[in-house]
Amino acid sequence: MAQIVADRRDIDFVLYEQLNVEKLSNYERFSDYNKKVFNMIIKEARQLAIKEFLPANAEGDRDGVTFENGQVSVPECFHRPYQIFLNGEWTSMVESPEYGGQGLPNVVNTAAFEYLWGANYCLANYGTMGHGTGKMIELFGTSEQKELFLKKLYTGEWGGTMLLTEANAGSDVGALTTTARKNPDGTYTITGNKIFITNGEHDLSENIIHPVLARVEGAPPGTKGISIFIVPKIWVEDDGSFNKPNDVVCTGVEEKLGIHSSATCSMALGGKGECRGLLLGEENQGMLVMFHMMNEARFNVGFQAFTYASSAYLYAANYAKERIQGKDLNAGKDKNAPDVTIVNHPDVRRMLLWMKSHVDGMRSLIYYVSLLFDIKDESKNDEEKQKKQGLIDFFIPIVKGYASQRSFDVCVEAMQVFGGYGYTKEYPIEQLLRDCKITSIYEGTDGIQAIDLMARKLTINGGKLFTYFVEEVNVTIAQANCVDRLSKLSAVLSESLEKLESVVNCLIKTMGSDERKTAFAHAFSFLESTGDVVMAWMLLSRAVVGIEKLESSKKKDTDYYEGIIKTAEFFIYNVLPPAKGKMDTIIYGNSASLEIPESCFGG
Repeated sequence: MAQIVADRRDIDFVLYEQLNVEKLSNYERFSDYNKKVFNMIIKEARQLAIKEFLPANAEGDRDGVTFENGQVSVPECFHRPYQIFLNGEWTSMVESPEYGGQGLPNVVNTAAFEYLWGANYCLANYGTMGHGTGKMIELFGTSEQKELFLKKLYTGEWGGTMLLTEANAGSDVGALTTTARKNPDGTYTITGNKIFITNGEHDLSENIIHPVLARVEGAPPGTKGISIFIVPKIWVEDDGSFNKPNDVVCTGVEEKLGIHSSATCSMALGGKGECRGLLLGEENQGMLVMFHMMNEARFNVGFQAFTYASSAYLYAANYAKERIQGKDLNAGKDKNAPDVTIVNHPDVRRMLLWMKSHVDGMRSLIYYVSLLFDIKDESKNDEEKQKKQGLIDFFIPIVKGYASQRSFDVCVEAMQVFGGYGYTKEYPIEQLLRDCKITSIYEGTDGIQAIDLMARKLTINGGKLFTYFVEEVNVTIAQANCVDRLSKLSAVLSESLEKLESVVNCLIKTMGSDERKTAFAHAFSFLESTGDVVMAWMLLSRAVVGIEKLESSKKKDTDYYEGIIKTAEFFIYNVLPPAKGKMDTIIYGNSASLEIPESCFGG
C-alpha cells in the first residue's frame, strides 16, 4: 500500500492561499525566511517522515518499550531515525537562535510536523517533549537555569517531561501529596510518586529534565500551595558537568491500548531521601508556571489527533480508489456490467467526504491558530494583541477537545471504508485508531476542555473572547455573501452562529443561577456545537478562496478547487444542521442526568 502521511496540496493551499503565510517575511524576526525556504523545510520534513519515521512506526508499535531494573528501552528501530531527527535540528525550529533554535514561524513548524508526527508521533515526541520543559525555564527560570538547561532541551540533546499526575490527584491537581523541603544550599528535597509520565525514562537521551509539581512544607492547601521544581535525572553542576544520578527512579511502564512505543512511566522521587530539585519561579507559583505550558501542550494534543485523522482519511481514500468490489448502482440488474472501485458507491463517498470535510477544516483551524501564535506579538497596539491572544485562548479547548473527538471518529470511519481489512493489522488503520484515542484523555480530558471553554473562556474579560470569535466568523460570512455560489451557505452558517450566540447567553445565565450544574451537564454538547460552527467557518473561508482561485486557475487545479467548494457545501448542509439540534438541547436545559438516582447506574 502507498506510504501516505499528509496532503501536500492542501498544506500548500492553507499556507499560501488561505493564510498567506509568506507575508510573515515582512516581520523583522522572520525577515531571513521566504516561501522558497518554507517549502524546502516542508519537503525535507516529508522525506524524513516517509524514509525514516514511517517504516519504524508499525515496528515500534509491535515491539513497544521494555522495562528492566528501572531502565526503559525504546524500540531498537527508533535509534537511527531519532539521531537523524536531532542532527537535522528539527526539535528547535521555532526557538531563538540564542538557545540553539532557528527562529522559524510556528505555522511552518506545524506544516513540517504534520509529516513528522503523522509518520511516527511517538518517535518525534521523544525529541519534542523537552520544548515545553524548556519554555517554562525560559519564561520563569534564573539566568543560571537557562544557561544549564535551555539549549540542551530545545535541541533534544536532553529529554523533558512533566511530572504532574498522582494516583489520587489527576485532574484534581490540588490534591497532590508530593512534598518539597528546602535545603541550606537552596535546593529542595523532593519526595513523592507520579504516574502516567510520558517519556519519564528512556534510552534516547543521556539526561532527562523533569519539571515536578510539589508542595513545600507549610504551603497552603489546594492549588495555591503548589510549586514547581526542576529535577534532573542526573544532577547537573553549575559548570554543566554531571554529578551522580538523582534519586528519581522509574518504577514501571504502563501497558496501553495504543502508543505502545511511547514510555508511559510511574516515577518515584526521593525513595532514598536524596532527590534534589531546583525551584522554578517562586514558591506557590507552580500552577502559574505550568499553565504557560498548557496552551501549547493542549494545542499539540489536538494537533497530534489531527495527524492521525489525516493519515487515516488518506489511506481510506487511496484504498477506496483501488479496491474493486460490486457493480455501479446505475448498472441495475445487468450481470455483465463490470465491477467498480468502491469509491463509486454512494455510501462510501459519503464517508469519504465526511472525513475530508473534518480533516480539511481541522487543518485550516490548527494552522490558523499557529499563525496567531506568530503574529500576536507583532500587533501594533495592545488592543489588537489582546484580541489575537483572546482568539488563541478561545480556540485552544476546541483544538484539543473537538479535534481529538472528531479525529477518532475519522479513524473509525476510515476503518469502516476498509471493512474487515481495516480491523486487521495488515493495514495501518487499526493502529491509527488505537493511537488516536489517548488524545481525548491526556492533557485534560475533553470533558475538562468543555468546562474550560464554557466556564472560563465565555466569562473572562467580560465575554470578549467569544465576541472576537463572532467578529471573525462574520467577516467570512460577509465575504461569502458577495459570491453567488456561496451566499446560501453563508446564510446557513449565519443562522447557526446566531443560534450559538443564544446558547452562550443561556449558558451564562444558567451558570450564574442555582441551576449551574445543569449548564455543566451540557458543557460537552456546547464544545461539540461550537466546534461544528468553527469547522463550517473554516470550510466557508476555504471556499471563498477556492471560488476566487477557480476563476483564474490552470486546468489541472480545477478539480481541487471545485472539491474545496463541494466540501464546504457538504459540511454546511449535512453536518451543521444537527449541530443546531444539539444547541436546542442546551437551551432546553434538561437535567435528567443530574436527577436520575445514582443507584440506577450499573443496574
